Amino acid sequence: QVQVVESGGGLVQAGGSLRLSCEATGIFSMYAMGWYRQAPGNERELVAIIRTGGSTNYGDSVKGRFNISKHKVKNMVYLQMNSLTPEDTGVYVCRAQVAGYGVDYWGKGTQVTVSS
Repeated sequence: QVQVVESGGGLVQAGGSLRLSCEATGIFSMYAMGWYRQAPGNERELVAIIRTGGSTNYGDSVKGRFNISKHKVKNMVYLQMNSLTPEDTGVYVCRAQVAGYGVDYWGKGTQVTVSS
């Protein structure tokens, strides 16, 4: 059974930092894992993605502030978020992309709230 579980969200003041974690279990061949976020009234947007080979992509609004990394063995990724602003507020959802099948699994999300 596949599970994608996020952790690490919370409330932080503007300028602060948070670290999110996501672990996917039950997937034996991973292509990529990534973070997306959705704020009320907005569409879901890419935050960061990291592929098995290590290449990464970031959303324009988080470049230079956020860093995505992955565990060497587990299907686990981390999102280090620095210099947070209220515009970073939203539900952060983890996506796990299976290699070769075009199948995605999504977590339930974790709330990040940045106060001004």
